[in-house]
Parts: sequence; structure tokens; C-alpha cells
Amino acid sequence: MHPRFAPVRDCFQDLFASGRETGAALTIRYDGAPAVDLLGGPAWRPDTLVNVYSVGKPVAALCLLLLVDRGRVDLDDPVSAHWPEFRTPATVRQVLSHTAGLPAFPVPRPAEAVADWGLLCADLAAAEPEWAPGTVAGEHAWTYGHLVGELVRRVDGRSVGRFLADEIAGPWGLDLGFGLGPADQRRCADLSYGDPGWPTRIPGEPGSLRDRALGNPAGGLDVAVVNSRLWRGAEVPAVNLHATAAALARLYAALLAGGTLDGVRLFSPELVAEATRVQYDGPDLVLDRRAYWTLGMQWEPDGSWGMGGIGGSSAWADPERGYTFAYATARLAEHDRVDELVEALHSCL
Repeated sequence: MHPRFAPVRDCFQDLFASGRETGAALTIRYDGAPAVDLLGGPAWRPDTLVNVYSVGKPVAALCLLLLVDRGRVDLDDPVSAHWPEFRTPATVRQVLSHTAGLPAFPVPRPAEAVADWGLLCADLAAAEPEWAPGTVAGEHAWTYGHLVGELVRRVDGRSVGRFLADEIAGPWGLDLGFGLGPADQRRCADLSYGDPGWPTRIPGEPGSLRDRALGNPAGGLDVAVVNSRLWRGAEVPAVNLHATAAALARLYAALLAGGTLDGVRLFSPELVAEATRVQYDGPDLVLDRRAYWTLGMQWEPDGSWGMGGIGGSSAWADPERGYTFAYATARLAEHDRVDELVEALHSCL
């Protein structure tokens, strides 16, 4: 690690010394090159995979965007042009920007339903939207990956997990995926609660839109479920990407470079520009705050774009400052850890 970034290393080590962190990885690439690569926690290795929750949403979005870039889907196509059973009059762009009106699965389902792709997609296809598509946003917390992933499947024929492995992770050498096989499952870090009240606090008021969006299918905030073979082997692309921090930092470096990594171009610069442009600026009914949505990511007023996940993992690119940042944690808590690491990083720049 370059001595310039010593304050970041010190901050990372302090998180463990204080007991706020028990297992995590941090990778920062600056000016196109690796700058920080840190691991912490018992038995944590460079190839340890972590369930990073919503950090996976942009990864799922990129699978569909690759088909857009290849001319096989248009952003303003009605979803029903590719998925005839789909009743909501939303476009591909509205699905990608969290404005499609389907932020919660409409039929209560048990945890086992995460393994039944067809059932959950049929639920979404038949659902009535919560608002007129395109009028307002609400993070499609659990549904996003099924909406995006079923579009990928309908257009291409492969599941989103298979498509990601074949078309993005493989060519770019990224250690991440949806729907892990037994060997990759053995590399996963078990998630744990930083605070026992976390799983009941995160969904907010019982019966609220946020609660419905995060609570169905059941079990997504329960470590007994998310550490299980069922969860790790299923494709729940909105929330169960398993990844290393290094892979996420490399992915954002590729986007920051206009769609090229290590000489391999997968996306056109024009597609990357459109994907990272603000598509919606206004209230988000699930996050309960103002949000700036791109095609799959959140944009921030400092010009950065990426995604955080409930539990504290996060990954993004900062074009102004010239870095990409990825933090993957197995300790489910708030985002204050990332905030402090970013403060340390910015002090170095």
C-alpha cells in the first residue's frame, strides 16, 4: 500500500480494535491503479466472498444494460414487449431507475420462495403497481433483481447469474456472482449482527411500504437464512450478490474508464454515460428521502455513483477525485464505518 494512504489503513484497523468490525475487506483503486487492499477478521482471505446486499443491484443492472448496448433491448421498450405476461405499463428504463411502481412482492411468501424464480416473477407480472410508473421512485428493494433478471432471461435465454458469469465476470476476471455452487459457497463469510436489534430496526414501521419491500419473501434480514445453502445457491439479484471487495473496485474502475478493463471492452462509453446519468431526482417512497437514481445506481451530489447495501457494504466510483471504493463487511450494522473510511481517504487526496 502506498504510504500516502496510511490514514485509511489506520482507520480500518481502528474499526477492528474498537470491536465495531469483525470481518471485512476494503479495496480502493486510485487513478486506475490499486491503492489500498486491506483484509481483517479471523480466517478472512483475499478470496472470501461476502453477501453485499444492494451493492449487487448495479451488477444486475449491468447485465440488462449490456443487452441494451448490443441493441437487443431498448431502454424505452415496454417491459411487456419482452415479458408478455407483465401487466404494469412500465418501460425498461423505469425498471432500471426504481420508478416502475413494484417495490414489493405482492404475495406474502416464505423464505424458501427465494429458490423459486418462476413463482416470484409470476407474482410480479400479475401485480398492480403501487403508483403510475415513472411518476415517483421507491427503491425496488427485493424486487429489482427479479424485474431486471427476468428481462435478461426473456431476451437472452440465460438466467441473470449465468449471464453475469459468462458475459461480465468471466471476461473482466471479477470474483462475484449470483447463485453460487458448492465450492464458492464454502468461501463465503458468515454474516452476523453488529447489534441484535438490527433486523427489526431496518424495516421500519410494521406494514409500511419499506417493511413490505424488505420483508417479503421472509428471511432476508435473518442471518440463519442468509448464511444458508438455500440463500447462497439461489438467485436473488437485488440482494444476494456474493463478492470480494477487490472485484467490486475493479468493476467500478472499468466503468470509470468508459467500459474497459485490462484492455477488454464490454460496454461503449455512450452506454456508460447514459447508465451513470441521473434519470430520476425526487422523493423515494421506500428510502423516505430525496434520491438521485441512475440506471441501477444512486448518484450523489459530489458526482459519485454506486450503491450501498443494508448492513454496511458499499461500492462506488468518484469521477471527480479519480478513485473507486469497495467495502465488503460481514458485520451487519450502519454505514458509519464507510463514512469514516471515506473521510480518511479524502484527507489523503
